[in-house]
Amino acid sequence: MTKPVAEVAAAKPVPAKSAALAPRPAGRRVRLTLSRIDPWSAMKVSFLVAVGLGIATVVMIAVLWMLLSGMGVFDQVNSMIEKIIGDADTEFNIMDFVGFGKIVSISIVLGVINVLLITALATLGAFLYNVCASLVGGLQLTLTDD
Repeated sequence: MTKPVAEVAAAKPVPAKSAALAPRPAGRRVRLTLSRIDPWSAMKVSFLVAVGLGIATVVMIAVLWMLLSGMGVFDQVNSMIEKIIGDADTEFNIMDFVGFGKIVSISIVLGVINVLLITALATLGAFLYNVCASLVGGLQLTLTDD
């Protein structure tokens, strides 16, 4: 049943401890074992990371090419090769070999190959880890919440 009002009023309140005086609880330590990696999950994550790296690589190569072109490096290479050849009849243009379209196309092809290789290697690595973990018990980790 409920307590009478006089009894509730007579109860002394318990003072709350201040946060500054309270001892800080020690961080818990948890020992975990990574016993299995799901290959499907490893494949999905590695695919997304590889696609991101591939896009970043293509953008980086395009920016580097524009930077070199803006600095006039390709024109200097052209004039140097023309001096080396020394033949006025032979026309040489470095842009036939390192034009923007060719460089970006090659970097896209290399990016796609990289995506396929990274995805396959990560998936294979997950399978190999699962086999090794079943033999030796897995990777043991100690985690804290400091």
